[in-house]
Formats: sequence, C-alpha cells, structure tokens
Amino acid sequence: MHMTKIDLDSGIREQVITILGARLADAVDLTAQAKQAHWNVKGPNFIALHELFDAAYEEVGGYVDLIAERIVTLGGTAVGTVQAAADRSTLPPYPTDIYDGSLHVDALSTALAAFGQAVREAIDATDALGDAGTADLFTEVSRGIDKRLWFVEAHRQSNR
Repeated sequence: MHMTKIDLDSGIREQVITILGARLADAVDLTAQAKQAHWNVKGPNFIALHELFDAAYEEVGGYVDLIAERIVTLGGTAVGTVQAAADRSTLPPYPTDIYDGSLHVDALSTALAAFGQAVREAIDATDALGDAGTADLFTEVSRGIDKRLWFVEAHRQSNR
C-alpha cells in the first residue's frame, strides 16, 4: 500500500480498498455486460434499447473511474483489467446467446440489481469501518444504479 496523509488507519484503508476492489471488478464486468446488450439487441424496440444500453455503459463507466480513483486515493492499486474482473466479479454471467430485446432487458436488469445490492452492502461496510467518504461514494453509485435499473426495468413493465 502507498503512503498517504489521509487520516484513516492503514488497517482500515486496507479493508476499504478490498471492498472497493470487489466493487470495481463488478463495475468493470457490468460495463462489459451493458455493451454486450448494446451490440447484440434485436427486435422492434432496437434503437431505444440500443441507446438505453449504451447509456448504461457510459454511466457505469463513470462509476468504474470513481471507484478506481478512490482506491488509489487511499493508497491502493486499482486493478481494473478485464482478466481481473472476470476472476473477481460477483455478478451473474451475462448470456451471450440472446438477441431479443426483452431478454436483454431481463439480463441487464438482473446484473444492475445484483450490483446495486452489492453497493448497498458496501455502504454499510465502509460506514462501519469509519470511512464516511467511501460510504458516500457508494451512496452516490447506489442512487445512480437504482435509477438506471428503473430505466431498464420500465421496458418490461406495463399497466397490470
């Protein structure tokens, strides 16, 4: 771990960096899942879903950067390669044999929901460790992911 004058104990920083690293792997995986949907969606709602999935990719990409920079700020090393994400991601695997828009909506909403749940757990864990800054970062990510999940899920919801 790199030296920093941030006033968090090094043991706490190590624990927080571990939590951040786990969510970084998930976020890198989620960006790839959003692009998988973006590239391969077919059907009558193609353009709307194609653009929706690309917006998800862009938004989550911003969270990747936010999380990675917090790791480095705390003295850690951000490990954000695709290989590392593949080894460490806790998200369910994205199906690579689907094309129908509704199937992509279901798969991407499942991934967004799983990521959102993991981020909420990270809020509690980092807050319990006394790192309000990281807890706040995860709170920001949580709000954005919940909103993005709403945008994606709305394509399967109707007047029931």
